[in-house]
Order: sequence, then C-alpha cells, then structure tokens
Amino acid sequence: MSRPEELAPPEVFYNDSESFKYTSSTRVQHIQAKMTLRALELLNLEKDQPHFLLDLGCGSGLSGEILSEEGYNWIGMDISPSMLATGLDRDVEGDLFLSDLGNGVPFRAGTFDAAISISAIQWLCNADTANVDPKKRLLTFFNTLYSSLRRGGKFVAQFYPMNDKQTESILGAAKVAGFGGGLIIDDPESKRHKKYYLVLTAGSSERSVNLAGATMDAPETQKRMNKKALKKFESKKDFIARKKETMKRRGKKVALDSKFTARKRRPRF
Repeated sequence: MSRPEELAPPEVFYNDSESFKYTSSTRVQHIQAKMTLRALELLNLEKDQPHFLLDLGCGSGLSGEILSEEGYNWIGMDISPSMLATGLDRDVEGDLFLSDLGNGVPFRAGTFDAAISISAIQWLCNADTANVDPKKRLLTFFNTLYSSLRRGGKFVAQFYPMNDKQTESILGAAKVAGFGGGLIIDDPESKRHKKYYLVLTAGSSERSVNLAGATMDAPETQKRMNKKALKKFESKKDFIARKKETMKRRGKKVALDSKFTARKRRPRF
C-alpha cells in the first residue's frame, strides 16, 4: 500500500473528501490524541505556567484539540486549505494559518514557548516537482523554527520516515539549524506500533525535555553553523544560484538560467 506522500502533495492529497474522512475516523482521532499527549510528555513543560505553542502541520485541529484540553494557547499551520476549513467547521480554539512548512515558519523571533508536529514533517522530504529541493526545504524549516522559538524553547515532532536516509536528513537539518536533542523511538520492536519522535531544544533550558532513549548525539548548547559550514550542504545548482546573485548585487551582467544550468557534462571520447 502506497504512503500518502507518495501519491500527491499534501495540499492535493488532503482535498475536501479526504480531509472529512480523515477527521471523522474514530481510529485516527484516537491515534492523534495518543501521539499528541506523548509529544506533550516529551516536551515536559511546567504545568503551573501558561505556554504559547505552535502546531506544525495541524491539519483539521485534532492535535490542537488536545492542546486546548491541556490548557495551552496555540496557533496551527498547515498547507491544506481543505484540512484547515474542516478545522474551522469544527470550531477549534486555536488560530489557523495557511502556509507551507518548507517555505519556513513566518513568525517573529521568540514568539513560541514550544512547538509540536504530528505526522507531518516527513512530507518535507519529498520532491513533488523538478525544482523542489528537499534538503533546502528542511534547512529552511528548521532554521526559521529555531528563530520562532524563545531561548530554550522546545520542539517535538512525531513523524513517519520512509527509510533511514529520510531520518538522517531530518536529524542533519535540525543539527545544522542549531538544535540539540535526539530521536526517541517508541515500541522499536513493533512494526505496526513503532513511533518516531524528534525531541529538540533551541538552546539551553532550565527544564529539559525527556531524552531517555535518545539516539541523536547533539549537545543542547550547540551553536548554529556559520556560513562557511552551511556551504558544504549546497548542491551544485544552489552554488551557481548563490554566485549569480552575488554578481548581480555587484552590478555584473549575469547569464540567464537555462535547462543546462548546473547539468553535468558528459565526457567526450
């Protein structure tokens, strides 16, 4: 059986009928509630203080309902208009925001105390069109998320990786952005019930996340990589685009991009 992210982009796959079917399923509601509560357990937030949370890939607000029940104020982001419309019809308490996570988290620095994401960030690993670069989208997502969290803010994401390569890509982008933390796998021996949770902190925090069983070795006080280090992650196409942009700023004449830009040349014999 094909995974949803293999069939179509999320804004296409989750149309009106699919959004209604997903949201009205009692099985889905139960699973979403369980994973959201687990995410909150990993966040380890103080119970006696107010917190402002961001729900990334909030869909129709199933996870947001749990946040409201637990006493949190929250904002939800999602790329699917149909999912958000379903959430509005259900009168969820959080504010809903239409946006693509791969284009970044568009909030000012230090807005949120914490963020969660349930069953969403694996979509960032897909290239739905030829001009989409999953590595760049992941870096944009994690860099802007880091900025939107207050100092010591926390992020927990439950996700479904397709393979180890996707997991490594997600962990690598989180490290580059400056996050510390780890990967927790619940029920690792169960093929059906295994769940992946990315548990991260944006700088040091007085109250740490629950990292028992974490497999990513990244110190909480890890600094962001400088520009020189970030360049190592560039593709050839990104390198050429960056050089062209630099030349334009210097007033130089730059050739237009074509289908041959950054294409490897075949050796001649």
